[in-house]
Amino acid sequence: MPSPDSAYDLTLLLDPAADEAQRTKVLDDVKKTIDGAGAEVASSHAWGTRRTAFDISHKSQAELHLIQFVGSPQLPPKLSHQLSITDGVVRFRIIRRIKGAGAVPDIGSMPEPAGASALVEAAPAVERL
Repeated sequence: MPSPDSAYDLTLLLDPAADEAQRTKVLDDVKKTIDGAGAEVASSHAWGTRRTAFDISHKSQAELHLIQFVGSPQLPPKLSHQLSITDGVVRFRIIRRIKGAGAVPDIGSMPEPAGASALVEAAPAVERL
């Protein structure tokens, strides 16, 4: 059973085609909901716009954010409901952190892998001799 004050990770993928004001409003609303529930935001990481592994709702890119917070077990379902009906949210995931987990890497400062943005040509299905 989770303790009264558990640590959580909220991974948030926002639509980069949405207005900057709308994306900022989504992040502000999430932080207001966390603060309003008496929880505390431990850290917030903006990882920038990245290519997704597969298309989500016909979108191949998303703006990634990680918000870590400490709060009661009643907060994640409330956040989940809020984010599921919010425009501009492509996908989200809330997980409870394991005690003793290390620090979160700052992938926002890491460069994209070489050739990640270039299209890869498909090899022919049959090789003719």
